[in-house]
Amino acid sequence: MARGFSEFKYMTFDVVGTLIDFEGGITTCLAGIAADAGVSIDGEAALALYRQARYMPDAGLFPDDLVRVYMVIAPRLGLPAEEKYGVRLRDSASLWTGFLDSAAALATLAKSHKLIAMTNARRWALDHFEKQLGSPFFATFTADDTGTEKPDPAFFQKVFDFVASRGDSKDDILHVAQSQYHDIGISRALGVTNCWIERRHAQQGYGGTIEPERFTKPDYHFTSMAALAAAVRQSLKERI
Repeated sequence: MARGFSEFKYMTFDVVGTLIDFEGGITTCLAGIAADAGVSIDGEAALALYRQARYMPDAGLFPDDLVRVYMVIAPRLGLPAEEKYGVRLRDSASLWTGFLDSAAALATLAKSHKLIAMTNARRWALDHFEKQLGSPFFATFTADDTGTEKPDPAFFQKVFDFVASRGDSKDDILHVAQSQYHDIGISRALGVTNCWIERRHAQQGYGGTIEPERFTKPDYHFTSMAALAAAVRQSLKERI
C-alpha cells in the first residue's frame, strides 16, 4: 500500500506537462504560424513530429532547443522553414499557461508540504512558469542547476543532496509528475514514492512526451492536480 500523505515532508514536481500545458502552448504557437502562412495543421500530428525531433541525439536544452526542433518539423507540417519562426516558438514558452487546476492545487499542497520544482527547462523559462503558478515553490531545480535532464539519476541526486542538507532523505519525498519516461520510471528505480498525474487520460498516445520502454505502475495515480490536492486535503482532515 502507498504511504499516507502526511508521511512526506516534500513534494517534488515535474513542471512542463504536469503543471504547465506545454502541448497546448506548442500547438497554439504552431497554429498561429500556420495561419500566417495560410495553411492549417493537425495538433496531434504536430506533437508527434515534435516528440521525434525533440529527442534527436543533437538536442539542446529546453526550451531553447525549440528553434532547432521547429526547423526539423516545419517542412513536414507545410510551414515556412525560417529560423525566425523557430525563435517565435521558443519565445512562446514565456506565454505558456498552467493547467486550470495547477495554481490552486499547488496553493493547497503548499500548506502541508514543502514544494520543490524539478524541471528540464532552463531557468529563464521556469521564471515565467513560476509566475503562472503563483510562485508556490520552496526550492527549484532546473537543467541549468543540475547540468543534466531527467531521467538522468544525477538530476534526482541533486535534490536528494538538498533535502539531506536539511537533515531529511529521499524517503521524505513524494515525486509528482505526468511523464512515465522522465519521472515515474526513474523515481521508482531510485526508490522514491511517486504520484502519476495522467494529464492525457482522455487522449490516446503520449503526445509531446517520449514513450517509455515500459509502463511503471505508480504509487499514487490521479488524472489532475485538483484530484491530488483533494486527496491530500481529505487525508490530512481524517487525521485530525
